[in-house]
Amino acid sequence: MINVEIFRQLTNIQQLLEEKYFKYNTAGFIESDPICIPHQFSRKENIEIAGFLTATIAWGQRQTIIRNAGRLMLLMDNEPFDFVREASESEISGISSFVHRTFSGIDLQFFIRALRHIDINYGGLHNLFSRTYRQTSDIKDSLIEFRRIFFEIPHPLHTEKHIADVQKGASAKRINMFLRWMVRTDASGVDFGLWSDIPPSALYMPIDLHSGKIARDLGLLHRKQNDWKAVEELTGNLRKFDPDDPVKYDFALFGMGINEKE
Repeated sequence: MINVEIFRQLTNIQQLLEEKYFKYNTAGFIESDPICIPHQFSRKENIEIAGFLTATIAWGQRQTIIRNAGRLMLLMDNEPFDFVREASESEISGISSFVHRTFSGIDLQFFIRALRHIDINYGGLHNLFSRTYRQTSDIKDSLIEFRRIFFEIPHPLHTEKHIADVQKGASAKRINMFLRWMVRTDASGVDFGLWSDIPPSALYMPIDLHSGKIARDLGLLHRKQNDWKAVEELTGNLRKFDPDDPVKYDFALFGMGINEKE
C-alpha cells in the first residue's frame, strides 16, 4: 500500500525540481558555465574535443575554468580537433606552459596524444563511448572501457588521476558532465545532443559539492561521500521522476546550490 505522506513529499520534490529545471536550463546559463567553451564551435569534432578538455579541467571557480579553457583553445589555434589529429611534436611541446591547478602541461601533452590514439584507432570519443554502451547498455561500463583505452599507450603515472576510475569508486563528475553535454538535448539549446545513439535515460548524475548538498537537503541522497555509490543512489531516485531524462535535474540541483544559498 502506498504511503500517502511519502507520495506527497515525492510529488512536492518533483514539482520543485521541475520548476528549477525550467528556471536554470536556459540559454542564459551558457555564458557563465564552462559549457560556453564548446559552444564557441560548430563542427562536431571540435565540440567534442573542446568539451572533453574543458570538462577535464572543470574544478575550482567557474570563471577560472572558463578563462583557462579559453586559453587552452588558443594554444590549439581554436581548431582543437585539427590540433589533436595533425599537431607536430614541436607544436605539442609548445603547449607545455599550460596549467590549471594540478593539471599541467605534461598532462595536457599526453591528453592530446591519447585523444589522437582514440581518434585513429577507435574512431573518436563518440564511437568509443557508444560502442561499449551498445554492448552493455550501461554507461558505467563505457567509463571503465574509456579509461582503459585512454591509458593503454605510454603515459606519466600522475596523469591517471585526471581520468576518474569508477572501479575504485570515483564519482566521475567531470566525465558524466561531459556526457550530459554530448547526449542530452532539449529546446533550451544548452546541451548539444550530438550523440543521439546514447539515450539520455542511460546517463548518470555529475555530482559536485553544490548538487550533492541540495540533493541531501531534499532527501534524494543519503550517502555522505560524493562517490560512485552516491551517483547511483541519486540517479536512481531522479529516474523515478523522469526515467527518460533523469540528469536534466542537474540544472535544478546545481542552480539551487550556486544561486540560492542561504
